Amino acid sequence: MGTIAATLEAHRRGASPEDTIAQCYARIHAHNDPAIFITLRDEADARAEARALATKGDTALPLYGVPFAVKDNIDVGGLPTTAACPAFAYTAKADATCVARLRAAGAIPVGKTNLDQFATGLVGVRSPYGVPRNVFDEKLIPGGSSSGSAVAVAAGLVPFSLGTDTAGSGRVPAALGNIVGLKPSLGIVSTAGVVPACRTLDCVSVFALTVDEAWAALAVMAGPDVADPYMRYRAAGVPGLMPPNLRLGVPIKGERVFFGDQVSAAQFEAAIARFAALGATVTEIDIEPFYETARLLYEGPWVAERYLAAQKVIASSPEALHPVTREIIMGGARATAVNAFAAFYKLEDLRRVRDHIFRQIDVLLVPTMPTAYTVAQVLADPIGLNSRLGTYTNFVNLLDLAGLALPASMKPDGTPFGVTVLAPGRP
Repeated sequence: MGTIAATLEAHRRGASPEDTIAQCYARIHAHNDPAIFITLRDEADARAEARALATKGDTALPLYGVPFAVKDNIDVGGLPTTAACPAFAYTAKADATCVARLRAAGAIPVGKTNLDQFATGLVGVRSPYGVPRNVFDEKLIPGGSSSGSAVAVAAGLVPFSLGTDTAGSGRVPAALGNIVGLKPSLGIVSTAGVVPACRTLDCVSVFALTVDEAWAALAVMAGPDVADPYMRYRAAGVPGLMPPNLRLGVPIKGERVFFGDQVSAAQFEAAIARFAALGATVTEIDIEPFYETARLLYEGPWVAERYLAAQKVIASSPEALHPVTREIIMGGARATAVNAFAAFYKLEDLRRVRDHIFRQIDVLLVPTMPTAYTVAQVLADPIGLNSRLGTYTNFVNLLDLAGLALPASMKPDGTPFGVTVLAPGRP
């Protein structure tokens, strides 16, 4: 499947959106990985939607006839939403706001993708629907929790897809697939119709092959929505070239964490050098307060939000939860109001530190993840290695930073290495 731009150009020159949808399904079947999609939409329905779109003839729509995939914690009307938990599943009565806006812009959903159950995990292996194959090495994890959405783009099955991001779910899988993962700041994209993980921190994210194409999808979805009480009235901004004399912050060398992966450490140094060659002024910053923030996400009261989201299933069918997911989420039942307020106070202090740091720099560059693991390694240490993968992602939503995960290089063993550019959300 081509890019969004190539698909739009073909359609505006007379190519049939219905043929594009047919080709999309052919690619999905040829790829033959049943763990990517939990529910594949009936092809006849998708082709009928494409025919109806062509009949209207509004080729100026920004995503005219472009197929896309949707993480299965986001509602698509008429299809099941499972959050990768069959006991939780329900048939969505309507599209989530983000999906509805994409469809209004001419995009056509083709299916619901696999994920770490209840969007809890960065590994992509915590699902009863299987583990999507990493396109570079089948032994490697695909990353999560938006595993199926990222692999669908990395494998060329769809030009773009939707994920969600609370602790890095829209960034870690992008790095493992060598694609772009765009995580907006809080509240720019409505989460109405999204199964919550941590409702106060959740973001709808985009996977695509280029930054411009991820931005095209974001621009369509962004905007106020009265159905989402956590919506924020903030402008999405305007994309452009890297400004001259960009003040680029990077972690102090002594605080860079790679868990012994010297290849990834060298790849990050090379990425910093490329930014400097493009004109950025590099400044080392103390990232330890951000690591401290990251620890709050799973050691603090925000796990209680995950417990709330899964509470009915826990009460009726606790055995339906993946064992690792259940262990993590049940920790949320033990939080107290005293713990919560202590964490809230601490977070406000850390947000002041964030403000101080970003007065010295324009953006912060970090590795998207410190190293990569195989499926076998993660199954042997599911919580420990998952935590390591969140080293550079877990603090981001707590600090209300926008993140753009980018491919940076390929390692000598043929696996990708990615970096993420972070900056504060607009007021």
